[in-house]
Amino acid sequence: MKTNVAFFFGCRSVEHEVSIISAVQAMRAVDREKYDVTPVYVTKDGEMYTGDALFTIEEYRDLPALYKKCRKVFFARNGENVVMKYESKGVFSKAKDVTIDVAFPVVHGTNCEDGTIQGYFEYLGLPYVGCDILSSAVGMDKAVFKDVVKRAGVPVLDCIEIRSREYAQNKEELTQKIVNQIGLPLIVKPVNLGSSVGITKVSDIESFDEAMSLAVSFSDKVLIERAIENLREINCSVLGDADNCEASVCEEPFMNDEILSYEDKYMGGSKSGASKGMASLGRKIPADIPEELSNEIKELSCKIFKAIGANGVVRIDFMLDTAENRVYANEINTIPGSLAFYLWEASGVKYTELLDRMIELAFRRQRGRENLTFTIKTNILSGVSFGSKGAKGAKL
Repeated sequence: MKTNVAFFFGCRSVEHEVSIISAVQAMRAVDREKYDVTPVYVTKDGEMYTGDALFTIEEYRDLPALYKKCRKVFFARNGENVVMKYESKGVFSKAKDVTIDVAFPVVHGTNCEDGTIQGYFEYLGLPYVGCDILSSAVGMDKAVFKDVVKRAGVPVLDCIEIRSREYAQNKEELTQKIVNQIGLPLIVKPVNLGSSVGITKVSDIESFDEAMSLAVSFSDKVLIERAIENLREINCSVLGDADNCEASVCEEPFMNDEILSYEDKYMGGSKSGASKGMASLGRKIPADIPEELSNEIKELSCKIFKAIGANGVVRIDFMLDTAENRVYANEINTIPGSLAFYLWEASGVKYTELLDRMIELAFRRQRGRENLTFTIKTNILSGVSFGSKGAKGAKL
């Protein structure tokens, strides 16, 4: 019997469309001899749909038409199983529940990748691929991530974190304090977004407020750090769990500007709007760096992976200061665009095998959790009675 894998994608996130691209790629690559695939598209309003049309990327150009080809669904616990139920559309249209064996979230950004959807799977008791709630949340919050990996001995740039209200109440004094402490140029970015959304390089103090306004439109917390003038970005992926993991070859993405933009990552410079997700980004694989530096980045990547307790596949982005010849960890993508399959194929692991290993890791984690105690056999309510007087007459 095949394992039924439900791919969840979309969600209420600024990276909604990127998630769709990544998920369609993954669903096409998964081994259909071994797995049944159930697509679950989560709309920006949080509604869930399934249907065969979700396998075709062109269908998403007209969402109202796509919804008509699909069925709205929800999920529930049924004994030992988790089932997908179809929303009823009349007495004669009841469809049979579908048992789901494992969830495969291919989601990016806030309200999903940050531990939100992982919490939903935990609540259902459904095995799922990738990082758990805590590691997902740590990976999404850039400030928390820096603190965690810094304690693990990984080099990171010092930063300042500011809340939007704090800045709004004291703009001039805070601006001057930040510029004095960090210096110019500097980088302003939302603390919990990916895909380079909301990030600005500030070269003069007059531009700082505009950069802050953009960042706080996406997040309540903003991170400010020094901009590296002689910058090369080097990325590396890691596969495994906290007990055993391995790093991929390194890559160097090509930037059209001083910051790798959303368009660089996902549009691939295409004027037609066609996209293959992160796989379309111009890059050098393996990165043109000395072997010693490549090995250092791989070691740091595995160290970061274990420090946050990651699982599945992640991509870690590093900044190389060529003037100082120093490497800094920048951020981690706990569910990277295109699942970083292009890095693993360059490392000798085909996409189909990569997906298979990620699913196996999900079941391995679930087997470990089944040996843990989450409830105890007791009933303290057996001797409790409020009586007719309500809480006032309770006897405990």
